[in-house]
Amino acid sequence: MKTIRRWRNVCALLFAVNIALAALFIVIQTPEAAIAYSVAAGVALVCLLTQHRLLHDASLICDNRIFSVPSAIITSSNSTNEKTREETVVSTFGLLLGNKVYRWGRDGVGGTRLREIKLGRKRVWLTFGTKNSMQRVELLHGIANRQDVLEITQRLWRETGIQADISDWSSVNGNPSTLNPR
Repeated sequence: MKTIRRWRNVCALLFAVNIALAALFIVIQTPEAAIAYSVAAGVALVCLLTQHRLLHDASLICDNRIFSVPSAIITSSNSTNEKTREETVVSTFGLLLGNKVYRWGRDGVGGTRLREIKLGRKRVWLTFGTKNSMQRVELLHGIANRQDVLEITQRLWRETGIQADISDWSSVNGNPSTLNPR
């Protein structure tokens, strides 16, 4: 989120500088330079609005987090490449992977949706995307006890509507069927 905030501030600075230079060239009656700096200010404004919206979405995700992890491995259905990111936050509204924001259900019926959640002993796998492009994120969660697993799966189900598939917890104290809150 720091990177998103930094880019928003850079865009705001570029916008202010270009507006000031455009005004200066209007005052000294140099129309070509005034037009060029006005166009540059328009581009900077579009970038500023985009970054501001991205920062708003990232703040919404961070403020409504279900859980967060220090790192993630990302794989995509379109390619075989794997990417590693840091500062991963899972929220009711989406996923923040470093400086990349994925929002659930924002773009209507064809938009990005959370499709599947699998919770293992050491990892959480989130599958999300559109019908044409799916991505899977693997998170090292560090959850150590059964009660925390129950709380997180209940919260995921309540806030996202997706039931987490729990595996590798059958040897934890108690009945394994109590882990699926269906």
